Amino acid sequence: MKTISLDQFYQQATTALDTELNTLLPPDIQKEIGHFNVFSIEELYNRFREKGVMPYDRRAYYKISLISGHNRAEYADKVIDIEHNALLFATPKVPYHWVPQDVEQAGHFCIFTEAFLLPAKSGVVLDELPLFKAGGYPVFQVSDEQSAEIDAIFRKMHREIGSNYAYKYDLLRTYLLEIIHLGQKLQPVTALYPAHNASARVSSLFIELLERQFPIQTPQQKLQLRTAKDYADRLAVHVNHLNKVLKENTGPHHNRNHQ
Repeated sequence: MKTISLDQFYQQATTALDTELNTLLPPDIQKEIGHFNVFSIEELYNRFREKGVMPYDRRAYYKISLISGHNRAEYADKVIDIEHNALLFATPKVPYHWVPQDVEQAGHFCIFTEAFLLPAKSGVVLDELPLFKAGGYPVFQVSDEQSAEIDAIFRKMHREIGSNYAYKYDLLRTYLLEIIHLGQKLQPVTALYPAHNASARVSSLFIELLERQFPIQTPQQKLQLRTAKDYADRLAVHVNHLNKVLKENTGPHHNRNHQ
């Protein structure tokens, strides 16, 4: 998938979508430090399904989703199957594949940058939260009752982001933190470890993580991940296991599958 900036996404989205969605970019977003926005999964994904393009660059933003539908989340160290309602926490630092298992998908998601939840404003350090750490359980299956509670918060986000309230981003930050704290209280769904494709999955996610380091655009820009152990830690696997699967899956006839 070609990486695009958030500004490019908004430009393409507002060109592709009809006038009812021409308010995707909140007019006063530039006044806020960091970035935040909220979307309807059903509304956006139906419109982008034909093009097969994700409606934002997941490599650059944190994301929280409330999803209704049958799906599978594939990480380097586990595969998590979601039967119905799920709350997903994604960090740009941990790659994953999201594989829908049916066409009926609904819910909401919000995206935000690290700057939007600076500790001085939120009291939390994102990468120290278990929800966003490599090797944790960032996907939670929720009951219909829990889903309704989280859905109500997302609907408040939708209403507030279009309002003229002077402190709306402080309120949106509060709603975001409420969902984060709800997620930390939940128990994880069972993780499955299908041996027949685990090696290829780790290799594919390693390649995605590697590609995230490039291009180097300025002399001051440094590689975040320099050693094999750096990559293994980010993927939550042992460095010896990473070396083994890369040897198995990166030969001259190897086919990479990006999902």
